[in-house]
Amino acid sequence: MRLISDNLPLIHKLSALAGDYPQELHTLLHDNFDRLSEVDVSIQEKLIPYSEGLLRAFAVSDFLSDVVIRFPDQVALWLEGMLSAGEIAPKRGWEDELAQSMKTCSSEADLHHALRVFRREKMFHIVWKDLVLAEAYENTGKQVSWLAEICIDAALGWLHEFLAGMYGNPVSKNGAAQRMVVLGMGKLGAGELNVSSDIDLIFAFPEHGETQGASRSIDNQNFFTRLGQKLIQALDNTTVDGFVFRVDMRLRPYGQSGALALSFTAMEEYYEEQGRDWERYAMVKAAPVAGDIAQGIRLLEELKPFVYRKYIDFGVIQSLRSMKDMIEREVLRKGIGHNIKLGSGGIREVEFIAQVFQLIRGGRDVKLQQRGLLDVLQVIKSERLMPGAVVDELRSAYIYLRNMEHAIQGLADKQTQQIPSDERGRARIALAMGFRCWDECERELQKHRDNVSRHFAEVIAEPHEAKSSREDMKVWQLLWAAKLPSEESIEFLIDSGCPDPEGYESLIRELVRSSKVRHLQAQGKDRLDLFMPNLLRVAVEQKVDADTFGRLLHFVEAIIRRSAYLVLLNENPSALNELVRLFGESLWVGEQIAQMPLLLDELLHSESLYTPPDTQTLRDELRQEMLRIPQDDLEEQMEVLRYFRRAHALRVAASDIRGTLPLMKVSDYLTFIAETILAQVLEQAWQTMTSKYGRPMRDETTVCDPDFGIIGYGKLGGIELSYGSDLDLVFLHAGGDDLSTDGESSIDNQVFFTRLGQRIIHLLSTKTASGDIYEVDMRLRPSGNSGLLVSSVGAWQRYQGEKAWTWEHQALVRARFVAGSDSVRSKFEAARVAVLTQDRDSGQLKQDVLEMREKMRAALATTPKSDGSLPYFDLKHDSGGIVDIEFMVQYAALRWAHKYPSVVKWSDNIRIMESLAEVGVVRNELSDELCEIYRQYRARGHRLALQNLPARVAPDELQRERNRVTEFWQEIFEG
Repeated sequence: MRLISDNLPLIHKLSALAGDYPQELHTLLHDNFDRLSEVDVSIQEKLIPYSEGLLRAFAVSDFLSDVVIRFPDQVALWLEGMLSAGEIAPKRGWEDELAQSMKTCSSEADLHHALRVFRREKMFHIVWKDLVLAEAYENTGKQVSWLAEICIDAALGWLHEFLAGMYGNPVSKNGAAQRMVVLGMGKLGAGELNVSSDIDLIFAFPEHGETQGASRSIDNQNFFTRLGQKLIQALDNTTVDGFVFRVDMRLRPYGQSGALALSFTAMEEYYEEQGRDWERYAMVKAAPVAGDIAQGIRLLEELKPFVYRKYIDFGVIQSLRSMKDMIEREVLRKGIGHNIKLGSGGIREVEFIAQVFQLIRGGRDVKLQQRGLLDVLQVIKSERLMPGAVVDELRSAYIYLRNMEHAIQGLADKQTQQIPSDERGRARIALAMGFRCWDECERELQKHRDNVSRHFAEVIAEPHEAKSSREDMKVWQLLWAAKLPSEESIEFLIDSGCPDPEGYESLIRELVRSSKVRHLQAQGKDRLDLFMPNLLRVAVEQKVDADTFGRLLHFVEAIIRRSAYLVLLNENPSALNELVRLFGESLWVGEQIAQMPLLLDELLHSESLYTPPDTQTLRDELRQEMLRIPQDDLEEQMEVLRYFRRAHALRVAASDIRGTLPLMKVSDYLTFIAETILAQVLEQAWQTMTSKYGRPMRDETTVCDPDFGIIGYGKLGGIELSYGSDLDLVFLHAGGDDLSTDGESSIDNQVFFTRLGQRIIHLLSTKTASGDIYEVDMRLRPSGNSGLLVSSVGAWQRYQGEKAWTWEHQALVRARFVAGSDSVRSKFEAARVAVLTQDRDSGQLKQDVLEMREKMRAALATTPKSDGSLPYFDLKHDSGGIVDIEFMVQYAALRWAHKYPSVVKWSDNIRIMESLAEVGVVRNELSDELCEIYRQYRARGHRLALQNLPARVAPDELQRERNRVTEFWQEIFEG
């Protein structure tokens, strides 16, 4: 770089030059000058030739500033050897440098130190060249990716030898040496990493086998799992020297619940049998970046048919559109419209455009099978798949956006794409981008984003529905603005078919005069004025009553300051129609949307709103949502889980209201939602706990994985959840007794599993402005609230066999494994059957069940009026209700399970009753009628829940059904 031949002291030189910088940055610059003044004067003199570069570094990057202040002597040496923009040091030279520094490493701590010192130097070079010397975007991405590849490969090689010294070298069953393959996904695979990227990795190995050459042998799966764990620690752990790269392993098969390292065969089987569309997109950029590169290339060749289809695959467009919808929800939820990656016209839209052509035509045109986005755009242009001018605009926009991404991340070495909200932050970004002020920078940014958004819409976005004509809306606009006399407003509403003109007119004027409306900012007022006439028209067309219309207006008032929601509804008439209809048919749905307005997004897609997904689709959708969130962002993870639960419950309710989903399916789907969330929460809690304490041990040589299970009782266990149900849970583990975790901060297994359980409860039940995920009840665990939060399966079985009360065995009839390890599942299910099929004293059993029922009636049944009549019939607790049916089923199951084990195979009342009839314990007619009455009661309960009403009906309703239940009670208990 250019030298400045000036003998002024460094600080004076910098101060003189600072006058040319924007006023917003002067305080920042002088703060850095003060910090630099504490550096030894002799070292300052070495930095004088680089004054202009130092000043720019102080202005645009805290990361560069901090390195300069902390390591000024080294920085002087680095700058002396700094190449000019456009010049790239050979990758081989970096590899040799790191290899040389690692020669003295004799421990993992030494390795961690060497990697971090190397990363610090090279990242300083890269960020300096990018932000100070205006290096080309392509070169910056390439060098960050090289740095990652070099660090991963060097660490992997060292750690492989380290583990081989303990366990021997892994070989296949035929004796062939085995090395790990590390696949780089996303921008790492494409050689396009940002200056502060996470790295998405997948670990694989060619074949199963065992290690050889040491006194202790382990299988290859175990060896490579341990190697992967140590590699993640070497790269990701934050020490006094910082970190190397943040590692994200969630793109591997089965996500966080999957094995850390898989054999090639297992990888191929997964993608062939279970691979999802979004995993196809992820695999487009996959590349072997470390380990056995040749074997990695072979693996990707085997997976290519999964990624690139032989036929022209236009189904990709809808899949990408769905992914974009999901991202737009996230942007709306988090208020991150200024995110240059996810926001409209951002980086992700350019990537989607390129992927559309790759995945539609890539199987037929190998030229499209590129990893780098700019390379793909060039092929699209040369093959004339899009007009050349359009591709040029996309290319320019992408480079501009990626350069800005580097500028944003270079500020503090943090992975973010959010434009700073403060003036100083924006001034720093503008300077890094080559502009004198933010306004100029923003104008150029907006031009590029508008271009991308327009071209994206042409390729994959769905068109908006036609808007009502302006002429048709004039009177509705006047009505909303309260510019018509009351008499004329009411007359117009009568002519329009309004069911309650006076009520509507009064509610409109009330909202117009409310303080929230009167104090709206100009933009919000404009949006409200566009929206309200449409809402009035739709409400009148649907003839909703004044109470419902009032609730709609209260909802508008609640979201009025987040007017983006009004725009969403205004631009999507079908969503507005659905909103009004659902508010009219369910108080519960209206309450859910009012509490979490983001749920409005669900109304945009009627095909999914009225088609709840199956269990696998649920799991896949949640996994995609979670992949977009940093692993350490607990708050956002919990918010996504809250949204996921409410969004899918809304879909179930919409289908329930429309009558397209029968009762049993309603409960099935609500239960599937809970199971999906529980599995995800367990994964998150496990990751958090193991990263802190290591993994608990199953025995002296084997770690738990995770050897933990969640048991659902009550409605969850019985697959009978309703809209507002809480979760009755019990936690079990199968870890070793008197053993500890294998981490540096080791704790006893029992302490670990207890804290894991506490973590799960915290994730589920913590309340925020948008509510909790689920309320959790743990009182059905052994010894209730006074017992251990988590029991071993053995201890739980001993308690059930020796200490449990009859009512606890009644509860166990409805218990079911819902999430966790297969090992715990099998042990629990065997233990459950063993407990329930005990030969019991039938007389004592009957007495215990009847006494418990009387206690419940005394505490929960409806209190009669003075004349002895009931004010209402409680569907659940009153005589002849749901609990009576449940007690009959539980009693019969416990009474006869020792002779007919099949009656306790299932945990839901319907199938238990059917099983009892199949073995002849109860009459078929009794079973059929009880099942039908039970369904009828539950259906009424669901309908009442949708109106936020308790499960009660008029005292004279369902009299025949209640009488029949009472007759069956007498037959079962007294016959």
